[in-house]
Order: sequence, then structure tokens, then C-alpha cells
Amino acid sequence: MTTALYETDFYAWTMKQAALLRNEDFAEIDLNNLIEEIEGMGRSEQRELDNRLTVLLRHLLKLSCLPNSQPRGPSGRGWRSTIREQRYRINRLLAQNPS
Repeated sequence: MTTALYETDFYAWTMKQAALLRNEDFAEIDLNNLIEEIEGMGRSEQRELDNRLTVLLRHLLKLSCLPNSQPRGPSGRGWRSTIREQRYRINRLLAQNPS
């Protein structure tokens, strides 16, 4: 029953699994799918960090390639803004997920 719910109504499945865990009704938990979802959450956090690092490095590279006469032009300002935002988000991700 819980696997069918997992396939047809993911939100309802998550709420049911949370209730089962709270009630310590471990025999009823959809263990295989729960394990998959927890592992997926970890991979998702890792992908977000990878993506933010990629954006940061690209914009740092672009900024370093600007001619000296244009470091404060529209492109430079936009890239600097993105660099600040990515650094902030990366620091936040690492603080929340140090491993």
C-alpha cells in the first residue's frame, strides 16, 4: 500500500512516513523508498553546491578576462553581483552541511 502511495501521491506518502516515524510504527514504514529519498536529498545538496561553485568560477574567470578599461562596466557589475551572491550561498550551504 505505501509503495503504491509513493508512486501516486508523493506528498501524502511523505506525510504518512513522517507520522509513522513519529509514532514509532517502524513495521509500517516504506523503508526502501524512504532510504532512496534520504539518499536523494544528500545528492541534491551536493548538486546545488557543485552548481554554485561552477557559476562562481565562471564569473570569476569572466571578470578576470575583462580588459582593464572595462572592469566597472555593466558586465563587470553583474558578474561581481553574481560572485557575491554565489559566495554567500556557498558559505550558507557549507555551514548547513559541513560534510
